[in-house]
Amino acid sequence: MHHLTREDARRLAVRAQLLSAERPNGIVETIDALTIVCIEPTAAVAPSADLILWSRLGWPYRPADLTRLVEVDRAVFEWGGFYRAMTDLPLLRHEMAARPSSAAARDWLVANDRFRRDVLDRLRADGPLRPTEIADTSQVPWRSSGWTNDRNVLQLLELLVLRGDVAIAGRDAGGRRFDLSERVYPSDQEAMSATDAARERSERRLASLGIARGKSITQPIEPIDVGTVGEEAVVEGAAGTWRVDPAGLAELDLFTPRTALLSPHDRLVFDRARLEELFGYEYVLEMYKPAAKRRWGYFALPILRGDRFIGKLDAKADRKAGLLRVNAVHEDETFAEDAAADVEAEIRDLAQWLGLEVTGLARA
Repeated sequence: MHHLTREDARRLAVRAQLLSAERPNGIVETIDALTIVCIEPTAAVAPSADLILWSRLGWPYRPADLTRLVEVDRAVFEWGGFYRAMTDLPLLRHEMAARPSSAAARDWLVANDRFRRDVLDRLRADGPLRPTEIADTSQVPWRSSGWTNDRNVLQLLELLVLRGDVAIAGRDAGGRRFDLSERVYPSDQEAMSATDAARERSERRLASLGIARGKSITQPIEPIDVGTVGEEAVVEGAAGTWRVDPAGLAELDLFTPRTALLSPHDRLVFDRARLEELFGYEYVLEMYKPAAKRRWGYFALPILRGDRFIGKLDAKADRKAGLLRVNAVHEDETFAEDAAADVEAEIRDLAQWLGLEVTGLARA
C-alpha cells in the first residue's frame, strides 16, 4: 500500500498527462501516451483536440499534421469520439464486436439489414462519403427524442463505426467522411484475446492517468476507472483507495512544473470527482448554461500551474477580426506576481499559435 500526499498524487496525475515541463516529441507519441484525445469540435478558442495537443507539444503542433496522420499515414484513427493511436486498434476489436450495447439499437440494425447492405455497397463503390451523399433506404426509421431522430443514414454509419465495419476516413469543412474499415484500418495487426486486450487497455489507461479509482461512474465509451491493475494507494485527505501506476510513481522526483491552458474536455479535468478530491478544483463547462448563469464563461479554459489549478480563462477567438478576445482571467486565489506573468505569457503564446492578436488581457 502506497501512502501519498496530495501533492504527490497531483504531480503523478499531471506528469502522466504530459503537462509537466518535459514535453513529448510528436503527435503520435502524445496520443499514444494519453491513449485518447477528445474530438469535441466546439471551437470557441480552438477545437478540443487541437487545444489538447497544443497544450502538450506547444509550437511544433499544427492541425494539418494531425490531419495527415489520420488521412494519409493512418497512424491515428477516430473511434468513439476520440483520436487514438492506430497501434491501439487490437485493444478495441472485442469491444467493437459487442457493439452496439443497446438492445434497441441491435433490433434496429436487424430490422434494417437491407439498408445496412445498401450503405456498405455504396461505400464499397464510391467511398469515402459524407452521410448526405448516401441514399436513405431504411425500412424502419430511427426514433429518438434528440437530434438523431429520423437521421437514418448518419445513425447507421455511427453504429457501423462502433462495430468496426465502417471507419471515419477523415474530416473536412463538410464534416466526417466514412469508408469501409478495411480501407482505413491495417490488416496486419495481431489479434489479442479479450482478456489480454481488456487488461492492457486498463494498464494503458492507468499509465495515462497516473492515479485513478479501481471503480467509478460508468462511461458510455471510455472508462475512467482501471479495475485491479497497478498498485494500491491511499491519498492524504482523500477517502478510500486508489490505483497508481508504479512506473509513474518511480519517476515522481522528475516532476518539473510549468503553466498550461487546458481544453474543458482535457482528460486531466474530465473526471470532476477526481479533480475535486486531488486538486480541490471546482470546474463546470458552462457552454450549455444560459449566459446569465455562467460564472466563468462559455468555454473557460482551466489554468494549470505546476501541480495546482489556479483559475479559468474566459476567452474567444474572433478570427474575422484577427483577435483572441480575453473576457476575463478568473483567479481562484489572487495570483502572485510570477504566476500572473506566467499566465499572461501562456495566453500570448496561445494567441500567437492561433495567428491572433490578444485584446482585453487584464486581471479580473
